[in-house]
Parts: sequence; C-alpha cells; structure tokens
Amino acid sequence: MSMATAFHPVSGTPTGPMLRLIVASALTLSFVLVLVLGPSANKSHATSMFGSLREPGDSALIAGHRGDRSAAPENTLPALQSALDGSMVYVETDIRLSADGVPVLIHDATVDRTTNGTGRVSDLTLAQLQQLDAGSWFAKAFAGLQIPTLDSFLGLLAQSNKKAMLELKGEWGEEALTAVNTLLESHGLAKRVVVASFNTDTLSRLQDVVPDLPRMVIIRDLPRDPVALVQEFGAIGVVTSPPSVEADPAVVDRIHRAGFGILLYTLNQKQSWRSALSLGVDGIITDKPSALDSWLAATAPGT
Repeated sequence: MSMATAFHPVSGTPTGPMLRLIVASALTLSFVLVLVLGPSANKSHATSMFGSLREPGDSALIAGHRGDRSAAPENTLPALQSALDGSMVYVETDIRLSADGVPVLIHDATVDRTTNGTGRVSDLTLAQLQQLDAGSWFAKAFAGLQIPTLDSFLGLLAQSNKKAMLELKGEWGEEALTAVNTLLESHGLAKRVVVASFNTDTLSRLQDVVPDLPRMVIIRDLPRDPVALVQEFGAIGVVTSPPSVEADPAVVDRIHRAGFGILLYTLNQKQSWRSALSLGVDGIITDKPSALDSWLAATAPGT
C-alpha cells in the first residue's frame, strides 16, 4: 500500500500498515527513553535524598542509628529528637507492625530487650505495647517512656528540616505499605523519607504499591552485580556492611556511575569512619551521630 492510501479517506487518520508503523515507532521511542532517562531519573532521586554522590575523601552524610541511642533509649522519641536536634542530615529508625496493624518504632521482633515486657511485637496490640516501660532499661531518668508510633515520630520530623530512613523490619503486605505512605503524605514528608528493607518481598511490594516512594536495599554482603540488584527493586541505592565494600572498593564507583547511592552500617569508631570516607560512600549510619558529627567537623580540610 502506498503512503497516499494509508489514511482513512474520511477521517484522515492512519490505517493499516501506516498505523502499525506509527505504533511500532512509538514503542521503540518509549523503550529508548526508558533506557536513556531511567538512570538519570534514579540519579535524580538519589541526589535529592543524599545530595551529590561522593568522591573518596568527601564528607559523608550522617544517619543516627535508631535515633541518637548514645543519648537516650533507642527508637524512643527522646533519642529521635536528640538526633533531629543535631546537625546531621538523617535519622534512622526501625518500624514493625503491632497485632492490630499500627506501625511502631522498635528494632527487635520481641519487646524483651528494650522494655519491661515479654512477647513478640506482632502478637501485642498498640494498647498493650504502650503500657510497657521502654526507658528504664537505659536509665532511671527515662522510666515510663512508651514505644512510639510511626505517626508520632513523623510529627517530630515534620517540625524539623531533616530527613529520615525507615527500615521496615520483616515482611510487609500491600495494605500496611499503603498505610505508611498515607502517613508520610499526611505529614507532608513523602520527599523527605526513604524506606529500606532486607526483605525482598517487601521491596517488591513497595515497587508495585508505592513506586514513587524512594527505597533502598539493605544487604549485608553485596552480590557480584549490586547495580542489577538495586535496579531490580527500583531503588535509589544500597545499604551494606563495611566488609562487603572493603572486599571490593571499586564497587562504590560502579554504583555511583549507575547513579545510585551507597551507605554503610553501623560504624561507631574513628578508624571505621576514616575508612568509609576514603572509600567515597555517601552516608554512614552510626550509634554515635553527635560524636561522628564532631569528628567530621574537626577533621574537615582547613580545620
């Protein structure tokens, strides 16, 4: 068929081979745009959450692990407020679901270590969890502290100019992930929070349910191709252990060239901080955010 007969004689719209050619061309263009713009979009997300991706020797961002747990009981509002009051950019905390589906801040699967109670978090309702003393184990001054809800922490975060990393502990379903996203949006924090998880099923659901919410893969030992891992879950980067990077220092550059960020956990000593900076990682998660902040200030060029 000639080009002249490839259009409907009345409407003038393409028909037959011409229509198939246009559709095929559009699909090809879309595929090319995904290939070209995909990494740029990921890099944009990574830099919006972490700032410019680092070079070896650059100062890394600081994330207070479970708040500032050197100052107050971990994952309680005083520990989180202490981290928010510091000059560090991020605070990191752990999220689990109560028996009645409320996101609460606690690291362990049970309440035994950090409260005066016993039992699994997932077996206790919010009312039961908040009857527990989550502060006395740390110091008498914190007696009576409750396990906070995610909602209460986000209220604090919204009053600051800081960012947060929420580690989703265990496996999360679609309804629970949607509820977290709704809380973030209600506090106006969707662009100031990155969620992270070890759990691959949770990461996959995040990609399906809330694809625009920035997320990171947490993995103790990096695979041979960590870029492919990050891409698989539509993430903006990876959180990993120091030995995993020290075994292959060039991996930091490979991750950065792909437009992704890389953070290390949990570094609490000056030597480990120094080594992390020499590798050019983008962030350090630490139990001592104030001490790390002071050390970075003291060791900055020109000081």
